[in-house]
Amino acid sequence: MEKLRWCLALASLLLLLSLPPRAAAYLQERKNYIVHLRPRDDGGGGSVEKWHRSFLPQSAAGLDSAADGAGDDGPRIIYSYTDAFTGFAARLTDEEADAVRGTDGCARLYPEVFLPLATTRSPGFLGLHLGNEGFWSRSGFGRGVVIGILDTGILPSHPSFGDDGLQPPPKAWKGTCEFKAVAGAGGCNNKIIGARAFGSAAVNSTAPPVDDAGHGTHTASTAAGNFVENANVRGNADGTASGMAPHAHLAIYKVCTRSRCSIMDIIAGLDAAVRDGVDVLSFSIGAYSGTQFNYDPIAIAAFKAMERGIFVSCAAGNAGPDPGTVGNGAPWMLTVAAGTMDRAIRTNVRLGNGEVFHGESLFQPGNNSAADTLPLVYPGADGFDASRDCSVLRGSEVEGKVVLCESRGLNGRVEAGQTVAAYGGAGMIVMNRAPEGYTTFADAHVLPASHVSHDAGSRIISYLNSTRNATASIEFRGTVIGSYPSPAVTFFSSRGPSKASPGILKPDITGPGMNILAAWAPSESHTEFSDGGADLSFFVESGTSMSTPHLSGIAALLKSLHPDWSPAAIKSAIMTTSDAVDRTGMPIKDEQYRHATFYAMGAGYANPALAFDPGLVYDLDADDYIPYLCGLGLGDDGVTEIAHRPVACGGVKAITEAELNYPSLVVNLLSQPITVKRTVTNVGKARSVYTAVVDVPKDVSVVVQPRMLRFSELKEKQSFTVTVRWAGEPNVAGAEGNLKWVSDDYIVRSPLVVPGKGE
Repeated sequence: MEKLRWCLALASLLLLLSLPPRAAAYLQERKNYIVHLRPRDDGGGGSVEKWHRSFLPQSAAGLDSAADGAGDDGPRIIYSYTDAFTGFAARLTDEEADAVRGTDGCARLYPEVFLPLATTRSPGFLGLHLGNEGFWSRSGFGRGVVIGILDTGILPSHPSFGDDGLQPPPKAWKGTCEFKAVAGAGGCNNKIIGARAFGSAAVNSTAPPVDDAGHGTHTASTAAGNFVENANVRGNADGTASGMAPHAHLAIYKVCTRSRCSIMDIIAGLDAAVRDGVDVLSFSIGAYSGTQFNYDPIAIAAFKAMERGIFVSCAAGNAGPDPGTVGNGAPWMLTVAAGTMDRAIRTNVRLGNGEVFHGESLFQPGNNSAADTLPLVYPGADGFDASRDCSVLRGSEVEGKVVLCESRGLNGRVEAGQTVAAYGGAGMIVMNRAPEGYTTFADAHVLPASHVSHDAGSRIISYLNSTRNATASIEFRGTVIGSYPSPAVTFFSSRGPSKASPGILKPDITGPGMNILAAWAPSESHTEFSDGGADLSFFVESGTSMSTPHLSGIAALLKSLHPDWSPAAIKSAIMTTSDAVDRTGMPIKDEQYRHATFYAMGAGYANPALAFDPGLVYDLDADDYIPYLCGLGLGDDGVTEIAHRPVACGGVKAITEAELNYPSLVVNLLSQPITVKRTVTNVGKARSVYTAVVDVPKDVSVVVQPRMLRFSELKEKQSFTVTVRWAGEPNVAGAEGNLKWVSDDYIVRSPLVVPGKGE
């Protein structure tokens, strides 16, 4: 038998060697690549597709032409990118990939990678209220603005996507709708004005852009869902649901399956969105963290979108609370962190000694009801890690009892409850690990359960250690408004500094991202419901995936009110009017209930009611980023790849990161003072006077020149300098403060960060 295998292998090798080169190449394993090209220098003659095909080796080009969509493998070129990215996606063997790399005009190849997927209360919590005089109604609820959603698709029949009160699509709209005409399935209307599916994301759908995961429906309705009364999840969080911009249009780009998103499909979706004419792009997908921008296809495509006047809103990521984990950190994108609101879906844990701890759960059999008092056990007391999080249990230990389980991190809490129930457990308390602090999730558990903080969990363990007859009961309190502190930054929200550009403060802003109720598409993944969740119209989800569409919708409101504002002006308005204090006037806290740093929350928590009229904005256009990119040391080729046009940094006056006209300031201080320049544009009252107010620790000295800015007309620009120095010995921990321009009507606040050693 062994001899036979060797003979077969040798025969296969001889056959391969005897084949013509073209046929041999056909039999080799092919991999997917994005081929990034340098800007075209042939005057643009001929079609883009023909130009792209010219980079393929002869064997691949011949097969591509011959296949023309037929055959087992189909054409070699998967996508020809035309608007947001210079290049194409293709299937290539290793030899062909090497040949393409060596072709004149090829910048680099990116192997295909897969990125992860990163309401009734949030509009009101953000100050958006119905009424004739409010900012929400003044903006027309986002009327006329098109928000592009890159995600898992959408459930078009959901009532959140009805088009009552909406205008027809803008005349300049170029998008297409791929929904099949299926009775009762819904389709495009004046709300959903475009829907497409790309690559592997189209495979699992009966109609290509239909959402079979729930994630895309949730994010789309958060950004721009229409008003739906009596929205709730099994009676919890009841109210009128709407997105941030309920009368904006939606363009759907399905680039993800249930579990992953191909970078090739993402760039194809971005490319199509730019070509179609969206105004805002919402991107709730994981990112290249720490990759310099000319090696990041998403940052490169987003630059082109920004240059076309498109506002790009991206998730910071769910890799917190460790520092340096923030993704999507290019300064031409808004990078969104996740925070809490003042709503809790409350379950209390009552111990046998009378102590009571607040927790959360969607399992709510009835408000103000309680489960029986039962014995309480902690399997993790044996020191076995799998027992601590209830991955491994013994039925004799947990049957008929309330079981204390450690959190499994961002996911896995519902699965822990399923394990407890399978072994006969009668209830479950999920306690946070230390890094997760006070961030608690309202999950759809299969049994009476409560998710409590690490502090509460530690005290519950102390109680267990104090008695041999520990007992507990779970009390169900339903939806509670006014929980404190709010807002706070969640543990999972990725933190700065950005590894790609540490001199730019990232994330930029925080929005609601915790226990967000929004529209839902029934999914086979929801096994926690005995009926499979088939009747779920709304669901609660958490993550920077949820905070991002909040900011996308807010950007749409601003775009509707101020159609002439640039993406940078909209970003500035959002950042400089954000809240650095919570609803009680105290500094916003992080997951440990400590003062949240700017590296955790960005400028602060979004306050759209102020953002529509910010007074002053820090503006930038595409050309303004070129000196910054040259200053990063990316070289001519690197900057050219991002800018989509030839750039010679030798002819550009490069600037440091701190000198970019950004709404926040990061100043790396050594022994010498540093002076940076900023320019603001008056978008408030024509005749106005602003005074500089600096709020920094005593060991930092900040001098602003001039101290007053006087404006006599709208759109007038004024410049000033900020000089920062240590007032005494350098503080190795760094320092944070604020620079405010204050007038009779406005406060324009910019975070000021002096990084500590190692940041």
